[in-house]
Amino acid sequence: MDTTEALRDTLDIEVSNIGGIDRANVELSDGVTVLEGENATNRTSFLQATMAAMGSDQFHLKGDADHGHVKLSLGETVVEREFNRRNGIVESSGDGLLDDPELANLFAFLLEDNEARRAVANGDDLREIITRPIDTDQIEAEIERLQAEKREIDEQIERVESRERELVDLEQRTTRLETEIEEKRDRLGTLEAEIEAADADLEEERAEKQEVEERLDELKDRRSRLEDVRFEIETAEEAVESLRAERDAKRDEREGLAGDPGEDVDALRDRLGELRDRKRRVDAQVSEIQSIVQFNEDMLDGTDSEVADVLRDGDGHDDGALTDQLLDGEESVVCWTCGSGVSRDDVKDTLDRLRSFRKEKLSARQSIQDEIDETDERVSELERAERERERVNRRLAEIDDEIERKQSRIEDLEARRDEIHGEIEALEAEVEDEEASDYGELLDLHKRANAVELEIEQKEDELASVEDEVAEIESLLGERDEYEARRDEIADRLDELRNRIDSLERGAVEEFNAHVEEVLDVLEYENVARIWIERVERETRQGRRKVAENHFELHVVRESESGRTYEGTVDTLSESEREVVGLVFALAGYLVHDLHETVPVMLLDSLEAIDSARIARLVEYFAEYPAFLVVALLPADAEAIEVAHDTVTKI
Repeated sequence: MDTTEALRDTLDIEVSNIGGIDRANVELSDGVTVLEGENATNRTSFLQATMAAMGSDQFHLKGDADHGHVKLSLGETVVEREFNRRNGIVESSGDGLLDDPELANLFAFLLEDNEARRAVANGDDLREIITRPIDTDQIEAEIERLQAEKREIDEQIERVESRERELVDLEQRTTRLETEIEEKRDRLGTLEAEIEAADADLEEERAEKQEVEERLDELKDRRSRLEDVRFEIETAEEAVESLRAERDAKRDEREGLAGDPGEDVDALRDRLGELRDRKRRVDAQVSEIQSIVQFNEDMLDGTDSEVADVLRDGDGHDDGALTDQLLDGEESVVCWTCGSGVSRDDVKDTLDRLRSFRKEKLSARQSIQDEIDETDERVSELERAERERERVNRRLAEIDDEIERKQSRIEDLEARRDEIHGEIEALEAEVEDEEASDYGELLDLHKRANAVELEIEQKEDELASVEDEVAEIESLLGERDEYEARRDEIADRLDELRNRIDSLERGAVEEFNAHVEEVLDVLEYENVARIWIERVERETRQGRRKVAENHFELHVVRESESGRTYEGTVDTLSESEREVVGLVFALAGYLVHDLHETVPVMLLDSLEAIDSARIARLVEYFAEYPAFLVVALLPADAEAIEVAHDTVTKI
């Protein structure tokens, strides 16, 4: 559920088997609560339990337990969550107080392993942390969709413009054809008049003329058929030429898809499998190291009471003495593997080495993952190329079959053309054999009239085709205005979306810088004049490509005793200074996102890098924001808190 306003009431939390807690029930009044105690007094475990009750999964189930439970009561609101360990994995059921605890995990639950604090301490890029609450994925998806639509529209406009360039030639052809058709109609009219005059002279020989006219009609029909066959042959030959041109283009395309002959996609797949196996092994090592580190941290903090009980009852030791050393935070502790006394600093050094080793393994895992991504991308490229080759080969086979069919059709048409030629020659010979000399002149007139009629038909067909093309182009030109208007809309929208991402990032950085300065003013560090975030662009590799990406760099401006300022980065800070800067950054995030309006609880832990007086000022400053501010402090630091607060000393 969402908590949209600060709730001022009692907060009651019941816990079982979280961290080092067996069972506990803690009631917190509104305002500030200080969890006072030395190390290993379950304060961090209680904070983790509170996070779990709020909906976070950043907690540890007790090492010797397979079931855990938290219950939170706030006024009339009650939430419960159950946790069960199955096959080494902790599964949860039930809802926390927050529907989405991500922002709270980043900027309200500020334990030692808080992601925002660690990102600064480790010198990581802060952009992902700062922009995570900003939904840029949806914006970038919309940009990608609009870019694809714009490419399609550009192609349509280019096609329209290409056709538009043909329009002048087509209009000239239209004019020329209309003129030629008119001239040929005039010529046909003249020939028909001459034929009519010749017919009048030969009226008395009508019977003989009827037979000649029949032959002339047949002759006209054969010539028409001949022209049709010629047109079909020309069309088929043009189609064959077009197919051959496409075949050459497809062969060139296939050559371009050949790829690197030295690359074997099967070998790359095998390599991909090996890399994934390596990553799984490294993952297992990281998990094992994490378990070892976590167990030792818990033991160092005294959070595993069952092991402590075993040590308490062990042979060869004073009753309770060793466990007292383990739990009381003295300089030496009992080794929980052999029972001998060891220096606490030695244990911490060992843990530091383990953490360093874990960091190396995490770096190695990232390198393997990068190689996996690159190899996987190359395999995908080769597979796409193979699919394209198969598609091209199928099309080439289709083209060869189609060319073969067309050529066969051309051969049939050529045979038919030759046959019609023979029929025409025979008909012409029959007419020419007529004895009456006047029929020779009439035959010639009919031949010329037939030829003109065929030419008119051809020209009219050509004119109709040209007019269809002109109409199509004019229709496309009418659509171009719509395409261009839509393209302008898309360009404006793309600018708006890109500017929105830039504006969101700039605004987030400005807010963080303002609130970082605000928190620094509270802490009053004399040698730190300013901490600020700069938005820079870097070239990074994504697989095989290099792309420009925004990064956020954290700068620290120091001030010497003489008053001179100089700038450095997080890398120049000591470990304790990095811890302080990380905390300042996380606290600024709390203010930037106004989390007190949605998250009623703010948790602070591991403040040892800050002195007592500054801790007191920090607590006093943030006390006015959340309904419940819970701070885990050592006794000496707790004594310095002056703002009104409750104190919890036993959990």
